[in-house]
Amino acid sequence: MTTGAVPAEMPTSAPQRVLHVAAEVFPLVKTGGLADVVAALPVAQTELGADVRLLLPGYPAVMESVRGTRTVIDIGACFGALRVRLLLGRMPGSGLPVYVIDAPYLYRRAGGPYQAPDGEEWPDNLQRFALLGWVASHLAADDADPAWVPDIVHAHDWHAAMSCAFVAEHLPTRAASIFTVHNLAFQGLFPMHDWSLLGLASRLMSPAGLEYHGQLSFMKAGLKFADRITTVSPTYAQEIATHEFGCGLDGVIRGRGAAVSGILNGIDEAVWNPATDAAIAERYDAERLAGKQACRRALQAELGLARDDAALLVVVVSRLTSQKGMDLLLAALPELVGQGVQLAVQGTGDPALEAAFRMAQQAHPGRAQVHIGYDEARAHRLVAGADVIAVPSRFEPCGLTQLYGLRYGTLPLVRRVGGLADTVVDADEAALAAGTATGFAFDAATPGALLKAAARALALRAAPAAWQRVVHTAMAQRNAWAGPAEQYLRLYADARSAKVGGGA
Repeated sequence: MTTGAVPAEMPTSAPQRVLHVAAEVFPLVKTGGLADVVAALPVAQTELGADVRLLLPGYPAVMESVRGTRTVIDIGACFGALRVRLLLGRMPGSGLPVYVIDAPYLYRRAGGPYQAPDGEEWPDNLQRFALLGWVASHLAADDADPAWVPDIVHAHDWHAAMSCAFVAEHLPTRAASIFTVHNLAFQGLFPMHDWSLLGLASRLMSPAGLEYHGQLSFMKAGLKFADRITTVSPTYAQEIATHEFGCGLDGVIRGRGAAVSGILNGIDEAVWNPATDAAIAERYDAERLAGKQACRRALQAELGLARDDAALLVVVVSRLTSQKGMDLLLAALPELVGQGVQLAVQGTGDPALEAAFRMAQQAHPGRAQVHIGYDEARAHRLVAGADVIAVPSRFEPCGLTQLYGLRYGTLPLVRRVGGLADTVVDADEAALAAGTATGFAFDAATPGALLKAAARALALRAAPAAWQRVVHTAMAQRNAWAGPAEQYLRLYADARSAKVGGGA
């Protein structure tokens, strides 16, 4: 299995028409890092000369925000909806062309993109996201918008994975399909008796197709039928081929062999830049770090934390789940506070963990503060004002918050898995001596291992000159989208060449 970029000599000069298919995009609809990727990667590819468009479900926020829409085609009734139209407009801000599936019965409803207001999954998610893939395949087959036919259909996570099956099995097309696994743990599983709703051949109702332990798996549709599969970091590409991290699909992934690779996510350095960030108390850069101290004190005041210049101020901006290691952090919290740590948390997730964090705040007044919810501007203030950003995940496909931390001189404290292992250099003795350290890493998924890493952070902060050297190294890292965007374009060219030429 390969885990890096495709060969550097792959030609990228010819403009490529690329359709990104996804269920969310920042700032319109966001539940996690997927939305940030879908917002930034297409723009970066456009800047490199590609002809890029998005395809999104017509959620209320999308319908309200996409500008200049016009009808491309009236599709009619399908997937349980009586009226479906395909619209074309432009994204606010970037102006990127975006197709929107206007299907009011399936998409225009209160709640989130995947769940009702009560937190339950929408019972018709199979139809909602099968329609997304079906429309993508018709765009690729030249019978939805003949004025623009993609060379590449790039499907993101299980919500868009049926694009790959429909492209491969339903309609003739010369477009190559790319499937990116953002998080293998979320697989889009549905009852097998709903198979008929998909309109695919019955031979695919088998383990060689979409069947997964008696259910339908949208994730498997992407893994089995995409021309190329990517994950969002090289290490995660290796990990998901193992029993420990493969979520039951490791055999399928190993079976794809060299078709699987890892391309590390980037960040939007225009949005995440402490020198220009309007959301933070005082702007700063690596040469003007006094502004970071001002952000720290402003954050303590805002959150009601004690004005303690000696404290190690640790923040978390995350889903509050066991996958993210939040239970490890909670178990370690009393000892962390005793050692001189202040903790600020923002996120939503498991109700039990949300309640436990609220109780932790009550137990440690002035030392712990918890905000259940998500606020983008607040996230910027948290990252800018902290000393350390904690990402103690049990597994982590890529992670973006540690990249934001590096950019802001807020040293990541991470478990050495997935993209965290690819982006954070532990401040051990050798890395400190070499000047390559950018954060703190631990291996075992235990509170004790987390505490030992935090103790090293506390010790380093007690040596201001050494701490500042690591902060400067962290801020010197460059994780912009231009590099990954070019890697994807090379991968597209490789996949397209193989498909047109009949190769593997």
